[in-house]
Amino acid sequence: MEKQQSFRGIPNKQKVYEKQVSFQGIPNKQKVMEKHPSFQGVTEYGSTSNGVMEINPSVRGAEKGFRGFLEKQKSFRVVMERQLSFIGGGERKKSKDSPGKRGDSQFHLAARTGNLSRVSEILQNSDGNDLNALLATQNQDGETPLYAAAENGHAGVVAKMLEYMNLETAFVAARNGYDPFHVAAKQGHLDVLTELLRVFPNLAMTTDLSCTTALHTAATQGHIDVVNLLLETDVNLVKIARNNGKTVLHSAARMGHLDIVRSLLSKDPSTGFRTDKKGQTALHMAVKGQNEELVLELLKPDRTVMHVEDNKGNTALHIAVIKGRTENVRCLLSVEGVNINAINKAGETPLDIAEKIGIQELVSNLKEAGASNSKDCGKPPNSAKQLKQTVSDIKHDVRSQLQQTRQTGFRVQKIAKKLKKLHISGLNNAINNATIVAVLIATVAFAAIFTVPGQSGAKMWIYLIILGDEWNTQAQQLKEAIDLHILAVHELLRKLP
Repeated sequence: MEKQQSFRGIPNKQKVYEKQVSFQGIPNKQKVMEKHPSFQGVTEYGSTSNGVMEINPSVRGAEKGFRGFLEKQKSFRVVMERQLSFIGGGERKKSKDSPGKRGDSQFHLAARTGNLSRVSEILQNSDGNDLNALLATQNQDGETPLYAAAENGHAGVVAKMLEYMNLETAFVAARNGYDPFHVAAKQGHLDVLTELLRVFPNLAMTTDLSCTTALHTAATQGHIDVVNLLLETDVNLVKIARNNGKTVLHSAARMGHLDIVRSLLSKDPSTGFRTDKKGQTALHMAVKGQNEELVLELLKPDRTVMHVEDNKGNTALHIAVIKGRTENVRCLLSVEGVNINAINKAGETPLDIAEKIGIQELVSNLKEAGASNSKDCGKPPNSAKQLKQTVSDIKHDVRSQLQQTRQTGFRVQKIAKKLKKLHISGLNNAINNATIVAVLIATVAFAAIFTVPGQSGAKMWIYLIILGDEWNTQAQQLKEAIDLHILAVHELLRKLP
């Protein structure tokens, strides 16, 4: 303690307290010591002859504990600084111009998040060709900033961009085939569509690669408000069909959207007779589902639509039976004028199909309604169709036989490989046995020359070897041959002078 710099030359401890800043203005140091946790257990300060304080051992223990606490705080602070620096690095990485997998620019990000002030700032700081290029910028998915705003329903951002945009840029489609107008219709963003139609009404007539209009997309998704908006813009959209021949009514009926079907029929009831490339009407689509009310709605404009046959001669009743829709079958049977015994091009009535697929409830319902089989009807089955079906069945059987033959050939090849391995293994064993026998014969013959007549030591040795190896029947026969050779050798030795 005498070497401590802070206490050198100090006559008493009172001066030390006067110099300590933390103790200035404190009338009684004892109160401070009692309150401070690091001084718990301290008994008393004393002074030596040199005027240096003596510290109680309990104080030294408290001092060590306090230092350990400070060291833990320091290590914790270092860890926190490292974590903060790591977080800061991640933030710096995210602030790049093209973060994420999409490769969005700052303009894309502002449009996607609906940041109107940021979008306005970027647009105002650009002019001329730079502005057109900025609005037409596409990310890795081919999406423009307008597409990003339209997809997420930010009508205010869309309206701001349209102030600086031409029709060509607004029509730019992403890689998925959707342009901003189509993707807004798909998501059901009515406000966005209203802004786009206000500036560019012709966008309603645009189609994607499969000739699908925005009306078609909205009807498939069930957005009735969007459908009504587009029908008010141009009612002729109802007549536009996709590449497969399906109209908007086809898709709405197949998806079971009753309100949309009503809206479409109210604009053009004749669309109920429009057929796709398979020859099927919207009623054919509806009976595949499970909405009886929708089926009846399609029959309201004209009930004769249920007599329309597709390319295979199937009416709506045939399709309902094929799909196993019992409720739809009952619904059609309840309609006046239904042709319950209509025969398709395969020569089958609805009852024939029901019996073939094995749904007993359908069979019972059809028979109760007076349905008959094709053979009981006046019209005989189509011979050409029967021949075609027979040829098809023969082709199917031939293919099955060829497949079974091919599988059998694979199995035979596997068995042949196994037999070949067994054959090779047997030959190797036979060669090894013959070699052993030859060596034993030579050994016995050589040993017999030096064996005194009457002794059978070599013979007993050969027997032990043969019995120890547990040979098979062939080995036993070889052993008997060896015995004969041994006897012959002994007889020859006895006759020697």
